[in-house]
Order: sequence, then C-alpha cells, then structure tokens
Amino acid sequence: MTVEVVRAAALARIAHGFLGRAGGVSTGPTAGLDMGRRGLPPTPELIENQRRALAAVAPDTQLVTAYQIHSAEAVVVAEPWPDDARPHADALVTDRSGITLGILTADCAPVLFADGAAGVVGAAHAGWKGAIGGVTDATIAAMEQLGATRANIAAAVGPCIARASYEVDDAFLARFTDADPANERFFAPGRAGHHQFDLEAYVAHRLAAAGLVRIEMLGEDTYSQPDRFYSFRRATHRAEANYGRQISLISLGS
Repeated sequence: MTVEVVRAAALARIAHGFLGRAGGVSTGPTAGLDMGRRGLPPTPELIENQRRALAAVAPDTQLVTAYQIHSAEAVVVAEPWPDDARPHADALVTDRSGITLGILTADCAPVLFADGAAGVVGAAHAGWKGAIGGVTDATIAAMEQLGATRANIAAAVGPCIARASYEVDDAFLARFTDADPANERFFAPGRAGHHQFDLEAYVAHRLAAAGLVRIEMLGEDTYSQPDRFYSFRRATHRAEANYGRQISLISLGS
C-alpha cells in the first residue's frame, strides 16, 4: 500500500502533505504509517516510516520535528537538530531549503503555512490547548521574523477530529466563552451537560483573525475514518492498547 498524501490547493506551489496511516510498516493496533514516539528513541519501524513519508512529499530533505507539549511555542529552524535535542514546542518555521518540517497529530489539528514569495514555511500542532493559547498566532509571528508577510501567508488545516465526533463538557465550553463569548458559535448542542466542538472552524477563525486571507479547511474527520487516520479519542473509546500518530509535512524542497 502506498503512502496517502492529502494536499491543499492553498499550498499547491509548496511541497507539502497531510499523511494518514496508509503505506507504513508499523504493526498491531497502530498498523501503518505510525509516527508515534512514546518517549523512546527512534525504532527501525519509525525510521522507515519517516523515510517513506519524506519520499512521498519532499525527497532528499531532512525531517525536523519538535517534542510537542500542547503549547503555543513556535521555534525557528535554521538547521536540523539531533533527535535527542528536539525543542519543547508545537510549531516550527523555516526559510531554509533541505529541511522538511513535521507535525504529529492524532485528532488535534495540523496546520501548514507558506509564504511562497518570501520563501518561508511553517507547521503547527493545534490541539484545543494550543489553539486557544495562540499557537497559530505564534507561528505567523515567527514566520514574519523570517520575512514573511501575513497578507501573503496561505494556511491549510488538515485532518482533525470533527465537530460530530468531538463531545466536550460544560467546563470545556466555559474555557472558550470566558476567553471570548463569541466562541460559543463553535459549539453545537449535545446531550445534557455536553456540547460538540468544532476545532477545525475555531482554528480557521484564529487564522482569519490574525489577518490571513487564504485559509483552507480540508474537512477530514480523523475519528470517523479508522482505515485512513489515527485517532486518540477513537482508540480510547475502543479501549485499544495504543494509538498511532500521523504526520503533516511542509518543505521548501532540496
């Protein structure tokens, strides 16, 4: 099975891709193109999955990832770092060729950014904590440090958990409405004391509020497509022993 690469029209001129679980060598509950690290050094399976992912999106480049912590931290990548020196952050930006930025997700929203004219790209991991904390704003600001102009930055929100699959409680809703009462529009009524949260729409709203004018939402639900995507919430609901993580990549090429 070949690696499935989902691409965004907004980023058509840039090497990029939102990858799922197809085409990898992992076995068991996380069979496929699992990029999960689980706090361990890279395994042979992970190394091969990374090789296949790069070959499908940006051959002859070096993968750079972060130690993701659900933060709003964005890091500028000037050169690849050793695997054991990955910074604690949830967004990466670069203006260097030969580097591919990678973000791992398993229901959270991967967001890829590009200012093609300036030659600057970025990638962000936007779970609900990072999204409300401003990880996309931090990514845009870091890109501007490298010469990007937010009016020229295109962004795409990749496969993530959809509103129909994302049940949250009253306390979760309150976190968002306390920050901005208008955030209530991203929640639909659910069962008593619960709501359905539209993470993808909220992330797109934050991008638009930051001044981006070209924003694409792919509308792919990770939870409801077990053959295509990994999902933390689905694995939890099924009491599976583990869950996989997919990767999203963007690069200026070699």
